[in-house]
Amino acid sequence: MANAQQAAKPEDTEKWEPVPPVVTPGKVMGDAPSDAVILFNGKTGLSEWVDVASGDAAKWDVKGDVLTVNKQYGNIETKKKFGNYQLHIEWKVPANISGTGQARGNSGVFLASIGKGDDGYELQVLDSYNNKTYVNGMAGSIYKQFIPLANPTRPPGSWNVYDVIWTAPTFDGDQLKTPARVTVIFNGVLVENNVELLGPTQYIGKPGYRKAHGDSPIKLQAHGDKSEPLSFRNIWVREIK
Repeated sequence: MANAQQAAKPEDTEKWEPVPPVVTPGKVMGDAPSDAVILFNGKTGLSEWVDVASGDAAKWDVKGDVLTVNKQYGNIETKKKFGNYQLHIEWKVPANISGTGQARGNSGVFLASIGKGDDGYELQVLDSYNNKTYVNGMAGSIYKQFIPLANPTRPPGSWNVYDVIWTAPTFDGDQLKTPARVTVIFNGVLVENNVELLGPTQYIGKPGYRKAHGDSPIKLQAHGDKSEPLSFRNIWVREIK
């Protein structure tokens, strides 16, 4: 073994291909890189989104580069379907937010929408700044499954940032082959570390992979609580092949 190591050359373990593609990063942290799919930046309105219930054009409120939930019209989702990806999304609870617990700035980012309503895998959005609730339902949680490792939520009126690495589940026919996994960085803080999801979000009862699916849209929730609607901006995704 020692002789074999001595006979080896440095270049024996050098790899020259495949050469990674060149990606131009954004000018500042959070800006979309050159290979990103822009889902919302205010310049093209809601052209990348549809109403979940009807499939018609999405009808949330757009003002400049800010997208505000319109609870009257329900959830929206992307026209495009995604498998594995890197997602950047920014959200803000209004400064005049009211309510407590789950009824205070509630929404969600469904990392894969697999049906109408709230079917899918939910990353919770909530005002978790000095707002007590069950910990697997606070901001940064994988709703009703995984508690965030920390709570870096900014005060109402401030923008929060999620950076997400999503690995979609795979199926062999109707049987689960590999479960979904997700990593979430929340305002620069790791809050979900490559966790293995137990299935789609289940509000009541235990989650499980009960139906196979492929690539799926990303969905934003119009929650039914009575608090003032929150807003999103700078939403982009990089597909991971």
